[in-house]
Amino acid sequence: MELIRVQDSDYRKTYELYMTFPENDNGYLNNVYGYNYEQFLEWIETKRNWSLGKELPEGFVADTTYVLVDDDEYVGVFNLRHYLNDFLREGPGHIGYCISQKYRGKGYATKGLKMTLEKAKEKGIDEAYLSVNKDNPASLRVMIKNGAYIHHENESEFFTRIKNS
Repeated sequence: MELIRVQDSDYRKTYELYMTFPENDNGYLNNVYGYNYEQFLEWIETKRNWSLGKELPEGFVADTTYVLVDDDEYVGVFNLRHYLNDFLREGPGHIGYCISQKYRGKGYATKGLKMTLEKAKEKGIDEAYLSVNKDNPASLRVMIKNGAYIHHENESEFFTRIKNS
């Protein structure tokens, strides 16, 4: 099993994976929902630049999106923000992820989050901030299996922290 940067992945397989995700899946926003393949390829180039901190829209931070691949099967995506701004610190945090419906319940999210935390550590992130909808207990369990604790909550979300040392 490995994490491959989206810009280094098989674009067709990555596109097909993204098209299995709804527009909003338990708080994971699919930014390419409804894109055709040509639009998706343009997005890949945008992500290439963003991973280098180039051409970031106002309020965005550098980030890298990874595809989780197991035996040539594209099973999920993990997005790692390289640092946080005020909005991210109080909201989504460093890492967002989504596993394709047909691969859920097989441990992919737990393994993929662990691997993404390793990438975060390489970027000097000693404590990863994440958030999860309260109506998504499976994702909260994934975070807890990776060492998360609930830092605080609001009406609809838990905000977790994972010591990454």
